[in-house]
Amino acid sequence: MNIKVKLFASLRERIGVDETQLQLAAGATAADGWQAVTPLAMPENLLMAVNLEYVDQHHALQDGDELAFFPPVTGG
Repeated sequence: MNIKVKLFASLRERIGVDETQLQLAAGATAADGWQAVTPLAMPENLLMAVNLEYVDQHHALQDGDELAFFPPVTGG
C-alpha cells in the first residue's frame, strides 16, 4: 500500500526530509511507518496522526493514508 509520510519541526531537521512516499505491506502500523522512514528508535513521547487524527503506534494503516510525526509539544 502507498502511504504519504510527513515529518514536522525537529524531526524534519533530524531525519532530513519533510515528506516522502512509502510502500508498506498490508497490515502495517504507524510504528512500521516510522521504522521505514528512519533507523532511529521511536521516541517514547512521539506524536503521530493519520489523516489529521492522533493515533497510537499500533494504528493500522490503509492505502492512501497520510501519516504525520510530530515531536512532543511543550509550552504554556
